[in-house]
Amino acid sequence: QVQLVESGGGLVQPGGSLRLSCIASGFRFSGYAMSWYRQAPGKERELVATISLFGRNIEYADSVKGRFTISRDNAKFMVYLQMNSLKPDDTAVYYCKCEGNPYWGQGTQVTVSS
Repeated sequence: QVQLVESGGGLVQPGGSLRLSCIASGFRFSGYAMSWYRQAPGKERELVATISLFGRNIEYADSVKGRFTISRDNAKFMVYLQMNSLKPDDTAVYYCKCEGNPYWGQGTQVTVSS
């Protein structure tokens, strides 16, 4: 059973920071690229960041470059998203995803508002 459990979301003011975490199980974690996606109400799900097996290749959406950092710890089966300088447009449910299978976690809500 593939399990992806996200946490760390919450309410934050513009300019604030959050660190999202995802713990994965049910597949060979170190064998696949991992990604963070997000989806706001009424909008399509979008890819935020992707990290390769050992972190040698990392890609970010243009909208988050310079503000977000994706990382992974294969020994702990964890992937992280450090989010700084948050904007209201970052408000969404954030999901982690293994790029080698079709499963999604439950997501964690991030709300950026004054």
